[in-house]
Amino acid sequence: MAEKLKKGLGLLHIFCIASGAMISSGLFVLPALASAKVGPALFLSYIAASLIAVPTIFSKAELVTAMPRAGGDYFYISRSMGSVAGVIGGLSSWFSLSLKAAFALIGMAAYVELVAPFPIKTMALLLCLFFLLLNLIGIKQAARTQVILVAGLFAALIFYIFLGFPSIQLARYTPFAPFGVGSIFATAGFVFISYAGVTKIASISEEIRDPARSIPLGMILSLVSVGIVYALVVFVTSGLLDQVQLCNSLTPISDAAKVSAGGLGKVVMAVAAILAFVSTANAGIISASRYPLAMGRDRLLPRFFAKINARFATPHYAIIFTGIFMLAAILFLNLELLVKVASELLLLLFIFTNIAVIIMRESKLQNYQPKFHSPLYPGMQILGVIGCGILLAEMGRFILFLSSLFIAAGLIWYLAYAGVRGIKEFGLVHVIERIVNKELTSGELAKELKTIVRERDEIVEDRFDRLIKESTILDLEGPISRDDFFKEASKFLAGKLGIEPEKLTNLFIRREEESTTIIRSGLAIPHIIVEGKGKFAILLARSKQGVIFPQAEQPVHTIFVLVGTRDERNFHLRSLAAIAQIAQDKDFDKNWLTARNNEELRDIILLAERKRFGRK
Repeated sequence: MAEKLKKGLGLLHIFCIASGAMISSGLFVLPALASAKVGPALFLSYIAASLIAVPTIFSKAELVTAMPRAGGDYFYISRSMGSVAGVIGGLSSWFSLSLKAAFALIGMAAYVELVAPFPIKTMALLLCLFFLLLNLIGIKQAARTQVILVAGLFAALIFYIFLGFPSIQLARYTPFAPFGVGSIFATAGFVFISYAGVTKIASISEEIRDPARSIPLGMILSLVSVGIVYALVVFVTSGLLDQVQLCNSLTPISDAAKVSAGGLGKVVMAVAAILAFVSTANAGIISASRYPLAMGRDRLLPRFFAKINARFATPHYAIIFTGIFMLAAILFLNLELLVKVASELLLLLFIFTNIAVIIMRESKLQNYQPKFHSPLYPGMQILGVIGCGILLAEMGRFILFLSSLFIAAGLIWYLAYAGVRGIKEFGLVHVIERIVNKELTSGELAKELKTIVRERDEIVEDRFDRLIKESTILDLEGPISRDDFFKEASKFLAGKLGIEPEKLTNLFIRREEESTTIIRSGLAIPHIIVEGKGKFAILLARSKQGVIFPQAEQPVHTIFVLVGTRDERNFHLRSLAAIAQIAQDKDFDKNWLTARNNEELRDIILLAERKRFGRK
């Protein structure tokens, strides 16, 4: 059984990790390069890029609320598309996030020089070691530091926007789009990677309290907030600097701040930029280290990666190796080229994410139960695949070639090490099973998803749950009369209760003739009291063709049969209340009729949202 991580993160932590991961070079360096491609209309490119990210945000929110597990991208890609895609996705995420974190630390160079002369590589190495130790001590401590960094960053950016607006020169916005309207959308692809950080919180979902609510809300709030800040900061910057100054500046935001607020403004924004780069590095270590952890759990990487520190509840080996990778990158690698490859791999992961939603929905797995459902399915996902595909095509052949080499290296690792240990059942197999109408799966994925839902919803098993686990399930093929159904049910209940089947059948029929137990169209709950003490049993039944009750206008497809002694009256009433809560779910009837086997029928009851009564 996998060692568990501690749930210590709330909505504020999620917002700050996602926001801090986005605001760095995308705001403090990239505007200078991007402005040369589009002119003063650059802020519209940032808005367009944020809109391109929306489908993937929705898709990721759905997948993560269904499967809140460490490793985010890796976990749901492997569970939907299998171990090969999982290895490529997991290594790609680990690789790209680690490099981007390292790049963020080196990217501070130009801004550090504005504040104090200091060897940039030395500072980058020291900061990397500091955040490595912070993450080893605990994710909550790292997340608290992230909150402080992001709070300071947002305060500085709001200061910049409010002081900058009065100093804007409208003449600088003319011509507005000198390279044509098409350049706005072309540049959106160039700055798109600025929003990739919002999805980093998927990798730490296992450590988030109330992930069903906090993850979608945190991702959407951070995307909207950062999108607005990006657009406003870039708009103000375009109005403070002429295009020649802007396009040739390594520190465009600080240079613009000097125009509106003098030397103090320049220093404040230099400090803000340093906070941004540092927060990106911290968020990178937090999220990147969870990928080797998840892959270690699945034995696609050596098992020691899955070890959790007993004292701090952190994946210490995964964090240490992530830190070593970052330190090596800072010291030896050509980061600019490798970060371009990392950006392309992130786009590939975005495509995988949208495809994963389609696979998991079309698998019709009952235990795939996201708390957030992506709107406009499958159009939203198709749009996400097309949008990211277009941006991929714009990256250039050489970057595509380097990315292909990385993917090939992932395949070699899979064949040499991970193949024999790989996941044997995944969502795509269930889709194929439905198409060919042939049994190909063993139910392992359904069981894993069931465990995830129980942990996510913090389900504490009560007596009703235990009885459902032990209950008989009748899955009847053809239509059947009410009395024949009672005879069939009595055969299975008689042995558990120590009562003659004929006596039970007569009690059911007599009870039904006194007053119907049909609760609503399609649902009946026959329940009787029998002699004795301490006896209670439940039987579940599904009849696709229907059980014919004489007084019912329509056949009954769902039947819960309850039998108990008088001393079990209180539990009898609780069971009736539990069934009423379960059956009122809007998708209950559809799920009940489409369940593929008895285990899926049982899981519909066991995983349903209802009030539970402890362990008694």
